Amino acid sequence: MSEKISIRGRVQSFGGFLTNMVLPNIGAFIAWGLVTALFIESGWFPNKKLAGLVAPSVKYLLPLLLANTGGTMVGGKRGGVLGSIATMGLIIGAEIPMFLGAMIMGPLGGYIMKKVDSLLGNKIRSGFEMVVNNFAIGILGFILMILSYLFIGPLIESLNILITKAIEVLVSTGFLPLLSVINEPAKVLFLNNVIDQGIYYPLGMQETLATGKSIYFMVASNPGPGLGLLLAYTLFGNESARKSAPGAIVIHFIGGIHELYFPYVLMKPITIIAMILGGMSGTFIFNILGVGLTAGPSPGSIISYLALTPRGNYFGVILGVFVATLVSFLVTSLILKASKESEENIGKYEAQTKEMKQNKKITGKISKVAFACDAGMGSSAMGASRFAKMLKDNNINSIQVKNFTIEEVPSDYDVVVLHKNLYDRAKRKLGNYNIITIENYLNDVNLDRLLSEIKNQEGKYYESFEEKKMKNKTYRQILKKENIILDETFVSKEEVIKKVQELMEKSGYVDKEYEAGMLQREKEAPTHFGIGLAIPHGTSETKKSIKKSGIVVIVSKKGVDWDGELVKLIVGIAGKDDDHIGILANVANKINAEEVVNNLVENANRDEIYEILTKENK
Repeated sequence: MSEKISIRGRVQSFGGFLTNMVLPNIGAFIAWGLVTALFIESGWFPNKKLAGLVAPSVKYLLPLLLANTGGTMVGGKRGGVLGSIATMGLIIGAEIPMFLGAMIMGPLGGYIMKKVDSLLGNKIRSGFEMVVNNFAIGILGFILMILSYLFIGPLIESLNILITKAIEVLVSTGFLPLLSVINEPAKVLFLNNVIDQGIYYPLGMQETLATGKSIYFMVASNPGPGLGLLLAYTLFGNESARKSAPGAIVIHFIGGIHELYFPYVLMKPITIIAMILGGMSGTFIFNILGVGLTAGPSPGSIISYLALTPRGNYFGVILGVFVATLVSFLVTSLILKASKESEENIGKYEAQTKEMKQNKKITGKISKVAFACDAGMGSSAMGASRFAKMLKDNNINSIQVKNFTIEEVPSDYDVVVLHKNLYDRAKRKLGNYNIITIENYLNDVNLDRLLSEIKNQEGKYYESFEEKKMKNKTYRQILKKENIILDETFVSKEEVIKKVQELMEKSGYVDKEYEAGMLQREKEAPTHFGIGLAIPHGTSETKKSIKKSGIVVIVSKKGVDWDGELVKLIVGIAGKDDDHIGILANVANKINAEEVVNNLVENANRDEIYEILTKENK
C-alpha cells in the first residue's frame, strides 16, 4: 500500500509541476480564447483583421510562455531563456501548435542551463563572466534549436498526432464519455492536473485553432457532477453533511474549486459511481450536440464555462452541465437512501484518526501557517482565507496565514496545512515541516486542533464545533470515576481492548459485539496517536452496538506495545449517534502532548484525570 501511495505522490508532483507551468499563463490563454470567441468567422463579432491575432498567438506566444515558465522553474531566468530558444526550433519545424513540446523543451532547457552553470561555477576568470554567460546560452541555444527543429520536433509531433488520433477514435465512435471512468477517480486523488494540463488542454488548443472550440476543455472540468453530489448530501446526508454541503456548493459551482466535493466522495467511496455516470452523461450531451469551449476553464466554475462558450453553443453547454448534475444527484441520492445508517461522521472520524497519527505534536511557537495545494490558488487560498477569519474571530492577529503550492512553501513557515491525499507528496518535498492534514476545508477537526494549539499558545482556550454539539451532554454524564482504572499491566493491546469492553459493557454503554468492532478497527487503522495515548473504538458497522455514549480510562505505567508504539494511557470511547467526533475532539484538546500523558500516568490520580476530561471548557 505504501508503494502505491508513493507512486501516487510522484504522479501528483508531476501534475503539480505541469500546473505550475500552466497557471501563471492562464490569463494569456483566456485572452486568446476571448479573441477566438469574439472575432473568428463564427464568433460573436466577426472581424477578419482582429481574427488575425488567433493563429500567431497559439503558434508562437502561448508555447513560448509555457517554455519560458518551465525553464525558469528549473533553471532560473537563464533557464527560461534557453528553454524558449529550444522551443522555437520546435515551433518553426512543426505544423501543429507545440504545447506538448514546449512543456518538454522548456524544463529541459532549464535543466541543461542549470547543470552548465553549476559546471562552470567559479571557473570563469574575473571580468569574463558576462561574455562566458552570454555565449553559454547562445551556443547551447544554437545546438538545441537545431536539434529541436530536425529531430525532437518531428518526434514530439508524431507522439502528439498519435494521442490525438486515439482520442479522435473515441469521439468518432461515441466512446468519449468513457474518459470519465479515468477522470473522476483521478480528480478525487488530486491527479486531475496531470490529465488536464498535460493532455486535454493542449489537444483542446489545437482543435480550437481549427474549429473555434473544443470539447476537450470540458471532459474533466464539468462542474455538474460535483454539484449533483453536493445537492444530494444537502438533502439526504446526515446532520453534519447537510450543514456543510450548501457552503461547498457555492464554492465549487460558482468559485470553481472542485476539491470541495472530494471529502464527500471519500465519506462514501461508492458515490464515485455517481460522479462517473454524471461525467459520462454530461460528456455525452456535449458530444452529440457538438458543443465546446474556446479555452480551458480555469477555475472550473459555471462562470468560466459561460464566459468561454462560443456563439450558438450555450444551449448544449448548459444542458450538458444540467444533465451531469441531475444524474449525479439521482445516483448519489439513491446511494445515501439505500444506506442502512448514516456513517459519514464515523467515516470522517476514522479518516481523522489516521490523520491525527500523522499530525504529531507541533514543535516550537507558531507564528506562520501555510496552506498548500496542487496549484496554490484554489483550495489552499480558500483554506487560508477561512482559517485567517477563524483567527480574527478569536481576536488573534499575530499569526500570518498564506497559501502556496506544495513546492513553494517558504522555509520559515511553522506549520503546513494540506489535504490528506497530498501528504505523501508533501512529505517528500517538505521533509521535517510540521504538517497538518485535513479532509474538509470547511469543517475539519484537525483545523480545530490547530486553532486550539494556537489559542493555548496565546493563553486562551478554544472550544471546537464538535465539542459545542456536546454541550447538552456534560462529560460527567459519560465518564464515571469507577471507570478510571489506575496502573494495570497488560501483555497485548488485545488484552487492553478486552478490559475496555468489560468496563463499557458493565456500565451499559455497549453490547458485547462492540469488542469485535474495536479489534477490527485496530486491523484497519491502529488507534494510537504517537504520544503514549491510544483511543480504541469500534467500526461504523458496530455502531449499532452502542447503547449510549461513554468513556473509560486505563493507566498502564509499564505500558503496552501498540503496533510499535508504547502506550501508557488508554481512553476507550463509544459515541452514540453524532457524539463520536465531539468526544474525540474533547480528548484531543485535553490530552494533546506527550508531556500531558506522562504527567497523568506518573501521578495516576483518579480525581485529576476525571477533572481534566470532564471540566467545562471556558
